[in-house]
Amino acid sequence: MAAPAAASAESSGLTATTASAQLIRTKVYFGRCRDTCQIRVRIRNVSRTNIFDVRLNARLRINGRNVGTCYDHVGSIRAKRTKWASCTVRSRSLSNAYNRYLDGFADFNQYVNTTVNYRYYR
Repeated sequence: MAAPAAASAESSGLTATTASAQLIRTKVYFGRCRDTCQIRVRIRNVSRTNIFDVRLNARLRINGRNVGTCYDHVGSIRAKRTKWASCTVRSRSLSNAYNRYLDGFADFNQYVNTTVNYRYYR
């Protein structure tokens, strides 16, 4: 059996640790986002190989400022299938940003950078 290969993909442009094409596509959805933000990511395996040890890292920014990160372990995704990953950001800086929005001092523009790491057998 061959050794597993590690790869990663980012939603803000595909960046790989390997030279091969990426096996997944991601789409980010927001759940409730006030003083805590729920981030949902649809991870689609577009290849004909099974991938495993899939992990999600998400970095939340409000008005261009980094307010928190969250992580999720997805597990394995079979070929041509989809799984959902979800994590919740809770931090003091996110709560302060939401309070400034409620007081009318700032906007509340949300942006998420996601990184999905996975492994597969070649």
